[in-house]
Amino acid sequence: MHHTGQAPLLLGIDTGGTYTDAVLFSETSGLVAKAKALTTRHDLSQGISEAVDAVLARAGADGSRIGLVSMSTTLATNALVEGQGGRAGLVMVGFTEADLKQDGLQAALGGDPVLFLAGGHDVHGNEMPLDLAPLDSWLDAVAPALTGVAVCAYFAVRNPSHEVTVKEAIRTRTGLPVTASHELSARLGGPRRALTTLLNARLIALVDRLIEATTGFLHRRGITAPLMVVRGDGALIAADLARARPIETILSGPAASLVGARHLTGLDDAIVSDIGGTTTDIALLAGGRPRLHPDGATVGGWRTMVEAVAMRTFGLGGDSEVGLEDDILGPRLRLGPRRLVPLSLAETLHPDSVVPELERQLEALHAGRLDGRFAFLTGLPERFAAGLTEVEERLFRRLSKTPLPLDRLFISAAEGATLMRLVSRGLAQVCGFTPSDAAHVMGRQASWDSRAARLGAALFARKRDGRGMPLAASAEEISERVLACLTRRSAEAILETALAEDGLESAVSPEHPLLQRALGGHQGVARLSVSLDRPVVGLGASARLHYAGLKRFFSSECVLPEHLDVANAIGAVAGQVRVTVEAHVTKPAEGLFRVSAGAEIRDFPDEEKALLCAEELAGRLAAGGAAEAGAENAALTVHRVLKTADVDGERIFVEAIVRAVAAGRPRIAGSD
Repeated sequence: MHHTGQAPLLLGIDTGGTYTDAVLFSETSGLVAKAKALTTRHDLSQGISEAVDAVLARAGADGSRIGLVSMSTTLATNALVEGQGGRAGLVMVGFTEADLKQDGLQAALGGDPVLFLAGGHDVHGNEMPLDLAPLDSWLDAVAPALTGVAVCAYFAVRNPSHEVTVKEAIRTRTGLPVTASHELSARLGGPRRALTTLLNARLIALVDRLIEATTGFLHRRGITAPLMVVRGDGALIAADLARARPIETILSGPAASLVGARHLTGLDDAIVSDIGGTTTDIALLAGGRPRLHPDGATVGGWRTMVEAVAMRTFGLGGDSEVGLEDDILGPRLRLGPRRLVPLSLAETLHPDSVVPELERQLEALHAGRLDGRFAFLTGLPERFAAGLTEVEERLFRRLSKTPLPLDRLFISAAEGATLMRLVSRGLAQVCGFTPSDAAHVMGRQASWDSRAARLGAALFARKRDGRGMPLAASAEEISERVLACLTRRSAEAILETALAEDGLESAVSPEHPLLQRALGGHQGVARLSVSLDRPVVGLGASARLHYAGLKRFFSSECVLPEHLDVANAIGAVAGQVRVTVEAHVTKPAEGLFRVSAGAEIRDFPDEEKALLCAEELAGRLAAGGAAEAGAENAALTVHRVLKTADVDGERIFVEAIVRAVAAGRPRIAGSD
């Protein structure tokens, strides 16, 4: 596929759990080329470079033709889920140690240092004395071991002056990156705002390395276009801002999939289900935009103040572990939530390492408990193995970069738990039979080695149920059951999401006998069925395979758009820059109306003048923020939310929130 026009090309990149996707896109002619490369978890920039090189080669395009690069990344999300990140200090201004007990802040802080300073403001922005005296000695003691610092002051969203003062003092003395809480959220709730700011400070070094590596690679390919990153709400942000506010990129990938679904289908309202190798992410499009979580995104167990898509994630994908429910005479297949490296992929990456061992195991008279399971190193640098216990260290040293069968690797059964600890540290991977292998057995996928897939399926089929009978008569039979199981579990996950959206999550689950009967199509005197109020959009490289049978579970349409395999990468370049700024108007005293917007505080004797000032300030800040985030010719909308009370027939002003939104497409190099 060759591009011969002269319009700038847009490069979209998405790093998923298994694949990194890249697309070249034209605003006039649509998708030009697409390519995939395996995600390199130990160094995401390596997978990105392979995918970008491949898509440029397929398009026959020169790097200088690229006018915009936009990427969605799993790095921030994975780091929070896996407890990774730098060591950050936290400075709390106007708070006490008791505040650490709220919103999980103490647990999130762990062993990182915290300093309490006197100061802060009240709800109207009135100042309390700031005491900086303890700051210098604290920084001298802790700064050498930190990668960033978070600053949160009491009621900083009403007046951020103390955060600004403390931030500048820390930067001047240490040169460390510093995040102030008012830069991330305008919402009240100091401890949760402090938690969000702390997590952001930990992520800065990680995301900075990714962006630096990506920028360096792009420049080496002659690509000098602006680099954007997808935020968790689906909007785009300039890479330099993403470096400073990496917390905003959590759930970046799922958000990009929703933007891609909207672009590919034109649907304003839909349930979007994106199946990958590791997880299935399900969320709603409402009115043409991703529905956001009203309370902020939760990642890694932490409830943040980051605006992000209201996403439900299930441990269900093409690379899900295939297992059996315990203690059931008529065994039921279990999928996930753990991800395994498919046998077919492992053999492709390491030829003649998996197939001979599977053949050996299949020749044995009896099935072994560890049949079809392998382990190998992920490729992380040696320094990441620091702190292993003696038992973990011994197993780690026996592993290699080539898959080793567990029945020969393990010295004792207890080493299974040890291996899982190495996996949780990101040092090792487990390989086994997955739905991706089942698809290769049935000839529905052909990306990797089908011999390994068939042998793994045959080994799994001869496992015994509670009655001592083999699970299936052939590799084909068990593979067909695994694929059917994945489609059924997908339907249950979509239904669970719909029920939660209707507020029924705690009242009923898809496991309820009536819902199971409806999904299964069982007919009786009472005939039950399930339908949805909007179509399901299936995304992901394997969606066409696994979602083709979804319609029989719901009386609803299932849309499988063209290019569904790279929807996230398309969403990365199809999105808009969107910046929202809130100004607040309060009434500290009779005849006094106070406007607070960003770092500005203004007083007026008249309500309407205060509201007009709030609109002007919020609009200016939103427009400036959109330009800084990379937008060109952003459109501005402003609206008021008034809170008043009626006391004995008299209108009483309580508070007003003025919200300004600036939105527009990012600047594209080389466009007219």
